[in-house]
Amino acid sequence: MRILVTGAAGFLGSHLCERFLNEGHQVIGMDNFITGSVENLAHLAGNPNFLFIRHDVANFIFVPGKIDAVLHFASPASPNPSSPLGYTNLPIQTMKAGALGTHNTLGVARAHKARYLLASTSEIYGDPLEHPQKETYWGHCDPIGVRSVYDEAKRFAEALTMAYHRYHGIDTRIARIFNTYGPRMRLDDGRVVPNFIQQAIRGEPLTVYGDGSQTRSFCYVDDLIEGIYRLLLSDEHGPVNIGNPAETTILEFAYTINKIIGNKAGIAFKPASRLGDDPQRRQPDITRAKEILGWEPKISLEEGIRLTAPYFRRKMGLE
Repeated sequence: MRILVTGAAGFLGSHLCERFLNEGHQVIGMDNFITGSVENLAHLAGNPNFLFIRHDVANFIFVPGKIDAVLHFASPASPNPSSPLGYTNLPIQTMKAGALGTHNTLGVARAHKARYLLASTSEIYGDPLEHPQKETYWGHCDPIGVRSVYDEAKRFAEALTMAYHRYHGIDTRIARIFNTYGPRMRLDDGRVVPNFIQQAIRGEPLTVYGDGSQTRSFCYVDDLIEGIYRLLLSDEHGPVNIGNPAETTILEFAYTINKIIGNKAGIAFKPASRLGDDPQRRQPDITRAKEILGWEPKISLEEGIRLTAPYFRRKMGLE
């Protein structure tokens, strides 16, 4: 296939490009480098099956030649207000990527009669009242809260994707992606995995907000990409949760990081939630992914952290 991947220079987008190329497909990567990094694609330079286009998906998209599949992964994704690349500091760009970007990429899929995959998010569930979260759950979101620029952009993107499927017959898929980590995350991303790993490598106490009882589920990037690949090749049009159902508290996660990296500095507790609608629990129900895709994550949290830590050491100039 000849595949367009938006957000190609991002964490997930770059891994997707690499996977498709390894499977023998041709890939057109698109990014405007607001949050993506040239370094994430440097190893693909010179690959005859890879073409890169610098472009903002909020503007009309033209790609020469036939396209067989479109995967829309372009968007800021970090909720952390202390990160300049967090979506609370890029609110308009985030809304445009989710709304206009989805509209423009669906237009490409329609023009080429291509299959389409939207990178949605577990954030559409908000601070969930259902646990674990099934795809049938409608969510518990504040439409004007500080997180809303991301949450509502993705909810709109899902609605528009299904509208194109129902009205125009576009062959669509929706991946609801839960917390994912691994090499190529930005050091200044601001989310808990890069924050904890860097603090542990520097021998600092790991900063936990509140009492650390809030939960997350962490999926290693290779597992996530396998799920996305299978979803694209499937015939499923409805949303599918892609994530690791192994739930852990943030405090347990901090202890795990310190143990694996050998950090003796312990934990530093700070007042809870810099964002008022920070979800207290987050865990995917992946029954549909198992049944439809034959997929479930294989890499444990401990193994994933061991695979990720060397990347951060190199980026920090310590290896």
